[in-house]
Amino acid sequence: MAEEFALDWLDLREPFDAMARDTDLADALLARLPARPRFLDLGAGTGSLLRFLAPRLGRAQVWTLVDADRELLEAAFDTIADRSEAIGYKVTVPNRRTLLVHAPGGAWRVETLVADLAEAPRGLPLHSVDAVVSSALCDLVSRDWVGRLAAALRVPFYAALCVTGRDRFTPPHPADRVVADGFRRDQGRDKGFGGVALGDRAPAAIAEAFGARGFAVSSAPSDWDVRSRGAMPMPGLHEAASRFLSELVMGHAEAAQRQDRRGDQRIGAWLEARLEQVAARRLAARIGHRDVLALPRRT
Repeated sequence: MAEEFALDWLDLREPFDAMARDTDLADALLARLPARPRFLDLGAGTGSLLRFLAPRLGRAQVWTLVDADRELLEAAFDTIADRSEAIGYKVTVPNRRTLLVHAPGGAWRVETLVADLAEAPRGLPLHSVDAVVSSALCDLVSRDWVGRLAAALRVPFYAALCVTGRDRFTPPHPADRVVADGFRRDQGRDKGFGGVALGDRAPAAIAEAFGARGFAVSSAPSDWDVRSRGAMPMPGLHEAASRFLSELVMGHAEAAQRQDRRGDQRIGAWLEARLEQVAARRLAARIGHRDVLALPRRT
């Protein structure tokens, strides 16, 4: 079973994901799609990528949200419905597996599929979609997983928010390198996708696998830039930013400690100092990501 994520964490990170994704690359994907495109969203979680792309497309569309966690997919329906109704869109539920969002440019049809993606692309309805998309997934998977997907696809593939390993917390701390090295090693452990996780090698692995199949591959930086003071691109995010920074700090420290076999006390000191900086609104973080788009050659 592939690694799972908590609802609270996915909700907390969503606005920072939305601010980080490269809009030009997203628009390049949408420009290649037919009038009523069908999306297959791998590792969809609560549907954050739909909430980012669907309004940008602005017309009728069909989404199949794929995840191994049934609870996350149930939460996706609730979240999509609640946020759609909050901006005035009518929502109907024709059956237990389908949600319709009646947006001004055309209805969004949303369905779910519970599937363990470790065996992908086996079991996925690739023959009936116009694009396969993902967010924060491909750094978890193995090189073989990406290769199998590239061999199976004849439609665009979009992988948002792949980690790059270029993480920076400011102000600097003497143990930054120790924590960063442990965190990076932890990103490479097997995450349940059939081998060593790609981690920060994901963008290059996607480019290699899809490029070898004749796809045109492009990418762009999509770093998280998180601070709890100063100007923010979206209003009302300062409190969320503080909570997000705390989670980032604890996540980096816990990962480093998992890889620490010598009981390095510097990691604990780093964690304590960073949490104090969060409380004092003195910490900022830039967490490196890259969005990747693979487009089949026009025929």
